[in-house]
Amino acid sequence: MPNDVGNEIADALGVLLRRSARAQLYERLTEGLGEAVDDVTYPVLSGLARTGPCSAADLADEIGLDRSGVTRRATRLEAAGLLRRDADPADRRATLLTLTDAGQQVVEATRQRLAAHIEASLASWPADEARAFARALHRFVTGGLLGTG
Repeated sequence: MPNDVGNEIADALGVLLRRSARAQLYERLTEGLGEAVDDVTYPVLSGLARTGPCSAADLADEIGLDRSGVTRRATRLEAAGLLRRDADPADRRATLLTLTDAGQQVVEATRQRLAAHIEASLASWPADEARAFARALHRFVTGGLLGTG
């Protein structure tokens, strides 16, 4: 495959993964969902939705923050009733962060907003091209870029 395809994809991924682009998207997704839910705390909620209950250190690895950053954000979310700290059944000295029902509802709202935003972005595409793009992107991420190849 020509190197220019790799460069074109790398450039697009660079734009997509920029911190400012993520922050802008997170602001859209979290607008009006409460004072504790914003572009800063969104990664904690989203990460917990993916991982399920986990320690602040494990969540930090998942979302690319340090443990103290996760802990500060978790404290805001806990005060808002969106997550709780539970004793780890495998190690009673350790604590697991867990989404509450309200936290699950916020995550669901952000996922619906994200899906709607993506659909709107693809609205001008023919439906078969949009479906093909979705399949190809999933294949690329899970089996190519981040998968086993």
